[in-house]
This record gives sequence, structure tokens and C-alpha cells, in this order.
Amino acid sequence: MSGGFASPPPSAPQGAGVLGAVARLLDRFNRFLMALSMLAIVATSGILTYAVVTRYFFKMPSDWQDDVSVFMLIGVSFGCAAHVQQSRGHIGIDVLGNILPPAANRVRLFLIDLISFVFCGFFTWKSWTLFWEAWQEGQTTDSTFAPPLWIPYSTMAFGMTLLTLQILLQVWQRLAKSAA
Repeated sequence: MSGGFASPPPSAPQGAGVLGAVARLLDRFNRFLMALSMLAIVATSGILTYAVVTRYFFKMPSDWQDDVSVFMLIGVSFGCAAHVQQSRGHIGIDVLGNILPPAANRVRLFLIDLISFVFCGFFTWKSWTLFWEAWQEGQTTDSTFAPPLWIPYSTMAFGMTLLTLQILLQVWQRLAKSAA
């Protein structure tokens, strides 16, 4: 099994033409979201620490920290998915890659990317429909704070859109490389 810890840090995408420009643009945006997500994780830990301290020491429960923390963690998780995909940091099983001939392994990786693209495309579509329903119907959480549910659904849909675009770009790059 392999993961992002064993892989080298991603370098800026190379390539010429439209494909290279799209790859570089997506890389910059993914890096920006990763930095923003790091700040959100720190803010979330601060919010949760504040909630624990005020509840324990001052006996002042708050009703907003759970929703805000969950919303931020959803945004972080989905916002970073494309960056992780770009660096091939998602967990994968390398057993087949180690025993298959290189040509067969390239086909396997291409098929995995295609299947991932189809799955993520469907997930993206469903995420946008959830966002639209929450927006149209004014859905909120069941807590007393009751923030609107379109907020986490929009971050989920946006992150899945970026992930789907990243996978499509990688499929496109693989096809361009094999055609050259």
C-alpha cells in the first residue's frame, strides 16, 4: 500500500499549449486552496478549543461551534481533494503495479483514472443537486444555531468539481502523452 507520505512532493505541471496552461492554472489554484485549508484547520482547532475552555471553566455552552467546525472540516476535506489527486497522494494498493509488466500497469492506471472520473463526475453532479435543493428550500441544520446547509453542500460540490477536473486533466495528459 502506498500513500502521500512516501511520494515526492508534487512539482509544477509541465507541458506546452492549452493542456499545460490548464495544468499550471489548476496547480496554482490547488495550492491556494491547500494554504486556505491549512488556515481553516488552525481556525477550527481554535474554535473547538474555545468551546471546550468556555464550557469547562466558565460553564458557558455554545451552540454554534459544532456546526461551524463541521462545515469548515467539510470544506477542508473536499477543497484539498484535487491537490491530493494531483500529487497522487490518495491511498492506493501497489501489489498489481509491482507484478504487472509496465505496459499492462499503464493500462491499469488509465482505467483506474477513467473509473475515478466517472464516479467523481456522478458525485459532483449529486453534490450540486444537494446544494441547489438546500438553496431553494432554505434547508438548515437541526441545531439552535441553524446555519444554512447550502454552505457545506457548496464546498462539497466545488471541491468535487475540482477533483473531477483534476482527474480529467490527468486522463487527458495521459492520452496526449501516449499519442505523442
